[in-house]
Amino acid sequence: MSDIRLVQATIDLAYEEVLDNNEKFEHEFNLIGVAEENSITQGIKHVKVRGELDETNALMLNIMAELYRKMEKIEMLLSNGKINRLELSSKGLIDSIGLEHFKLSSDSLEVGKHYYGRMEIATFPKREIALYFEAVEPSLAKIENIHVRDKEAWGYYMTACERVMIRQMKGLE
Repeated sequence: MSDIRLVQATIDLAYEEVLDNNEKFEHEFNLIGVAEENSITQGIKHVKVRGELDETNALMLNIMAELYRKMEKIEMLLSNGKINRLELSSKGLIDSIGLEHFKLSSDSLEVGKHYYGRMEIATFPKREIALYFEAVEPSLAKIENIHVRDKEAWGYYMTACERVMIRQMKGLE
């Protein structure tokens, strides 16, 4: 596994082994993917594709879309009392990430087993990610399935973590 490039990152992960109960995981996986695609973000994408959006306006629209998402979450919390997410049986701490892999801080995975997981990464806007992964080593996992937009955000987050690491190595931070 020496050819896997990982950079330091700290992310909380909730996960559970996928056995015969894949339907409940699949339902949440799809809900989380759809939650990122509301009507406002779709509208912003269409304006961008038509080339009618400059950098300043794009930033303002993204901020407004994030505020809208937060208001939707607050509304859901007020009406339902909580956001409906599965209670996953295990929790762990990711201490390094790669484009297709991540490493937990402890040896808590069983090699060859498949898991469903959920995490939140500190991008703008903050992003909740649902994914399926396989344990390659007791602490190393390979991402098997992730939504396309989440994969992009994951790559951006990894790049940002790598930049921080490089700056620290150069003594700039």
